[in-house]
Formats: sequence, structure tokens, C-alpha cells
Amino acid sequence: MKKIVLFSMDRPKPVIISSLALTLLFLVQFPKIKIDTDPENMLGRSERIRVFHETVKERFGINDLIVVGVINEAGVFTADTLNRIERISNEIVKIKGVKEDDFIAPSFSDDVRAGGGTLEIGRFMEGAVETDREAGEIGAAMLDNPLYADKLASRDGKGIALYVPIEKKDQAHRISGEIEKIIKKHKGGERYYIAGLPVAEDTFGYEMFLQMGISAPLAGMVVFLMMLFFFRRLKLVFSPMIVAMISIVWTMGLLIGGGFTVHIMSSMIPIFLMPIAVCDSVHILSEYHDKYPLTSDKRKTLIAVMDELFTPMLFTSLTSAAGFASLALVPIPPVRVFGLFVAFGIMAAWILTITFVPAYVMLTKQTEKPDEPAKTAPERNNHAALKSFGGFAFDKGRIIFAVSILVFLAAVYGVSRIKINDNPVRWFKKSHKIRVADSVMNEHFGGTYMAYLVFEGDKKDAVKRPEAIAYVEALQRRLESLDVVGKTSSVADIVKRVNYVVHDENPEFDVLPRTGEEIGQYLFLFLMSGDPGDLDNFVDYDYELANIWVQLKSGDNEDMESVAAAVKDFEKETPPPAGFTTGWAGLTYLNVVWQKKMVGGMGKSLVGAYVIVFILMVVLFRSFFWGILSVVPLTLTIAVSYGFIGIIGKDYDMPVAVLSSLSLGLSIDFAIHFVQRFRAVLSETRDAGAAVERVFGSPATAILRNAAVISVGFLPLLIAPLTPYVTVGAFLAAIMLLSAASTLMILPALIRSFQKLAAREGE
Repeated sequence: MKKIVLFSMDRPKPVIISSLALTLLFLVQFPKIKIDTDPENMLGRSERIRVFHETVKERFGINDLIVVGVINEAGVFTADTLNRIERISNEIVKIKGVKEDDFIAPSFSDDVRAGGGTLEIGRFMEGAVETDREAGEIGAAMLDNPLYADKLASRDGKGIALYVPIEKKDQAHRISGEIEKIIKKHKGGERYYIAGLPVAEDTFGYEMFLQMGISAPLAGMVVFLMMLFFFRRLKLVFSPMIVAMISIVWTMGLLIGGGFTVHIMSSMIPIFLMPIAVCDSVHILSEYHDKYPLTSDKRKTLIAVMDELFTPMLFTSLTSAAGFASLALVPIPPVRVFGLFVAFGIMAAWILTITFVPAYVMLTKQTEKPDEPAKTAPERNNHAALKSFGGFAFDKGRIIFAVSILVFLAAVYGVSRIKINDNPVRWFKKSHKIRVADSVMNEHFGGTYMAYLVFEGDKKDAVKRPEAIAYVEALQRRLESLDVVGKTSSVADIVKRVNYVVHDENPEFDVLPRTGEEIGQYLFLFLMSGDPGDLDNFVDYDYELANIWVQLKSGDNEDMESVAAAVKDFEKETPPPAGFTTGWAGLTYLNVVWQKKMVGGMGKSLVGAYVIVFILMVVLFRSFFWGILSVVPLTLTIAVSYGFIGIIGKDYDMPVAVLSSLSLGLSIDFAIHFVQRFRAVLSETRDAGAAVERVFGSPATAILRNAAVISVGFLPLLIAPLTPYVTVGAFLAAIMLLSAASTLMILPALIRSFQKLAAREGE
């Protein structure tokens, strides 16, 4: 492999031309890109829960919903407001991708009313409203109907919600944009909000790709400026940036050319590759920057640098690649694709580092003479300060070792407090319009997060049985007793409403009928009097299945899980009628399933990658002792990072879960370089203290430069409007600083604490 490095230095032009030609081949694949922003595809199409979800949508004619809220603190039940809502509604249903049949709005939804002993079903609004009194009567009718109170109209009279069914979730962002234009055209004194999981998820996908085009170049620019600050040679600093860009192009080109869809996960590959791709180059530049002024000979300097760094760079790349490749164990298809392609990108960056960088350096014209002593004084001062710090870490080794154990125990406590929870709406910052809409609308209405509890019988007409309908109603009352559930709707509400209305709204009949015959008659009467589509969302054609619409005020996983657990507890206390079972569907529940699978898979992959990294360390250093020592900084970095998350109460969500692989790959980098260089010096000096002092020269400087370049370079992500980017930026900075600090403090301390063993194993 080292012959490849020499070949790259001797024939730089062919190496660079072939690298660029290969890059062009990958680049031409980009027009074939297929984008998928649907989190539902985190689950394979054959997954049982996903198949059931699709079956439920088909059997009950359910569509994904965009919820439009109209809020007026002075009250929405006025003629002007209702007429404005009607005009807006009439235009919304004309938007391509909107399904009019299941559109819920005052002028599109049916009310069940009494009519002299008969059943009358008609729209809440039939044309324009003339007076505020008439508007008030419409509001009263909405609130009197159990299907629409807290759903279509808020009980405080300050809000009306429109439920817009859409054909496909990937149209939600476009449709919401068109709705905003319609609202802008007709808007009065009311406030309008657009919410719902489909629009949140699709908008996040759209904004994530948009943000990628801003954040990745911005992070790259800051990384470039940081390297320029450290190395002060513009031509040299270009090389690691070119390596990073080429490795990203190769990776994304292979992914796209291979027919893989660019999902939310794989769209973040450039952000993850950038810090890893420049790490090895920064080590090379750091050593080259220190050594070149002593010789003014590029070839000799590069040979010396590559001779020292080749093996540690190879193993840091292998361990980082192993960390991400371990994501292939996660039972989430997009996560597997993400992990494997990042692993490919890491190895591509390594190949470019040992070929393109030497070739590039050989082609640059460097006319600098060896630096004067005055010019190297700052460098000497930096080395002196580092050596002083290294001496302190070595001399106080036992104290630092003891403190590290205490810190680790505190971190373990923090890890034990971690809450596994996520909510796609919270992927936006609090000030984002979707987050604001979510907060306002869940305050006024029953909830914008939809889940469906399916009550399934074992034969035709099973749902018409009195005990079945009664159990559905009992389930609703149990669900509505939970704080997070704002409203439920079912066929039981329809049957109960018809019974109440046909008896001239006598309160004594505001109950469920006692016989199956009455239930069947009322359902038939409802079908014949109104729109059959009003019933198909709640029962299937054969009355074998009943669907309870559950509206939640929160989309947090832990809240959905608490609701599902409450239903299980209820079924244990009050078993369903013979032949009936229950099952969950809906986006809110699907998110729980795929995120639990991902977190569990991430845990397994992290353990697997950790074991692989340890084995690689033992192989690299040919020593069990040094293998253990090299993973100590990694262990402490991961523990402290996640312990801090648990202590501050941040949820363990999708971005944090994915970053676990990055933390493993980056944290081991510094330890490998430190131990490799220490062992090399120790074999010369036979003195552990002297070897530590030597390592705290150029090697420790390179470690600190690397940590500073990456941590500062990715801080611009903190201003991104999407919280996953903020998490990535903050976590990257923390990982780099923690791993550098733990390497430079703990390893000297461990070497001092186990000095005799270190000296024997270092021979």
C-alpha cells in the first residue's frame, strides 16, 4: 500500500486526472436522483404493521389529512367568518391531490337532525350565511353533534378546523403551500394555521434537502477557514476540501446510480462524511506544516509524514467505516443504506488521502524557505504549552484516573435517565410555523395527531352486536380519560346520535340501542338518509371491523405508547366480546414502531461496532493491553455524551441515535494516533515520561487542530431552522472536543497508572 503513496508522489498528474475522471463518472449519475421524504418508508413494505396500516386505510377509505385551523379569539361563529371559510373550502377541494369526498368542513359535512319523528341529514352550512344569529345556530349544531364537537368546532367557540384529505403524503407540502395562497386571498381578521403529521413530515423532507444545500457548503467553508488559520498555506488547504468533496460525490453518485432512493437519512450523508473525510488530511497537513520548514523538500517531508501516519490513518478509517457499516444490522432499510454508503465514503476518503493529497502536494509550487527562528516561536510556544499539559496529565495520572472513574459513573447515571422519544413536528424549531400551528390547534381542538384503533370481529355483521357496540363506546370513554387524547369518534357515536334524533332528541334516548335489530335499522336509516361515505370511515362494508378515530394532542412516541398501553390494560380488566381483537394503525402509531426498531437496532449496532473496533485495536497494536487502553477515551466520550443527554432531559430521538455511530468513529481516531506515536517513541527512549513529552509535540498539536477544525466548522449548524441539524452540529462539536480532551488527559494518566505494564507491552 505504501508503494501506492510513492507512485502518487512520482506520478501526480495521472493520479489527479484519474481521480477527477472517476468523479465525473459518479457526477453524471446525479440527474437520476429519486427523492423520498416519507418516514413511513423507514419500515419495509412487508412489515406486518405497515401491511395492516395499508389494509386499514383501504378498508375504511382513510386518507392522510392536512388540518387547517381558523382561530378568532372574539369567536368564529359569525356570518363573515363562516362565509369566508366556505369560499376557502370551495377552493381547497379544487387543488390537485385533494379528495373532496372525505373533506371535513362546515359546508361539506353532514349533521343528523330531528324532523318530526324522522331523520334529516344535511350540511351544517347550505350556501351563504345571512346573519350572525344563523351563524351561531350553525356553531351550536356542530357542538351538539358528538362526531364534530372538538373536531370541526372548538368548544370555546373560537376555532373551526378543516380536515383536508390528500391522495398521497408526498404532496402535502405542495398542497399546504397552495392552501396558504388561497387563505392569503380570502383572509379576514382570523388567524389561520396548517398542521398535521403529513404536512410536517413532507415539509421537513423538503426543507431538509433545502437546508442541506446551505448547511453543507457553510460547514465546509468554516472548516476550510479553520484549516487556513492553522496552516496558512492556501494551496495546501485546498487538498483536504477537494478530498471531502470528491468522496461525497463518489458516495452519492454510487447511491443514486445504484438505484437507491435518497431518503431523509441518506440526504445527511454529506454532513456526516465532511468531518471524517478531512480528519486524515488534517493530520497529514499538520505534520507536513511542522516538518517542511526544516527541509524545504516536499518529497522527503511527505515520505516522512506518510511513514508515520499511514498505519494509524488506515486503522482510523477502518474503525470509522466499521462503526457505520454496523448500521446494516438495524432493521430499517434507509438506515442500512445510510450506514453502508457512509462506510464506502470513509474508505473512499482514505484512498484519496493517500493518493490525491500526496499528488496534489507534489504539484503545488512552494517557494518558502525554512522558517526563521522568530517565525517558529509561536509553534514552539504551542508545543511547550502542550508538553507542559502532557507532563501534568502524566504526573497526576492516578488523580486523573480516579476522577475519570467518577465522571464515568456520573455518565452512567445520566444514560440510565435517557428517555427514548421522538416527534416529527419537533424536528422544527419552536418558532417554525408548523410548530406554532401544532401548539395552537392542539390547544383549541381534540388533536391533530391521528391514530386508529381497529376493533375486528370474526364474522360478518359482528359489529352490529349490542355488546360489540357497547365495548367500542367503553373503549372510547377509556381513551378520552387520558390527558393526551382530545377526542375519539366511532360508529357507536353515529348509532347513539341516530337513536337520540329519531326520538325527537329526548335525553332518555341519548344512549346505545339495546338490540342488534335496532342497531342494524339505525345504520341502514343513516345510510339511506345521508352520504354513505360518512359511515365508511368507521365500519367496513361487511360490518366485520369497526374503526375508532383517536385524536391525540401530542405526537410524542411516549404519549402514543401510553395510549396503547392504556388500551391493553383496559382489555385485561374488561376483555372484549368473544371473537374480537384490537389493533393499531395510523401515522402516529407507525412512527412509534419504526423509531423503536431503529433505536433498538442502533443499540445492537453500537455494541457490535464497539467490539469490532476493540478487535481492530488489538490487531493494530498486537496487544490486548493497548487495545483496552485505546478504547477507554472512546468509552468515556460516548458515556459522557449520552449521559449529558439524559441529565439535561433531551429525548433520545432519531438524530441522536444515528450520531452514535459517528461518535464511535471519530472518538477512536485520536486514541489511535496517540498510542501509535507513543509506542514508536517509547521503543526509542525506553522512558514512558519522555515518550509522553514527545507525543505532546506535533502529534498532540495535530489532534487539537483536528478537534478544533471539526468542532468549530460545524457550529454554523446551530443556526439551522431544523433541530436535527442543530443536534448534529452540537453533538459533533461535543464529540470532537470530548474525545480530544479524554485522549490527551486519560491516556497519559493510564500510562502513568500502569507504567510498568505499558513499558513492557510497548516493547
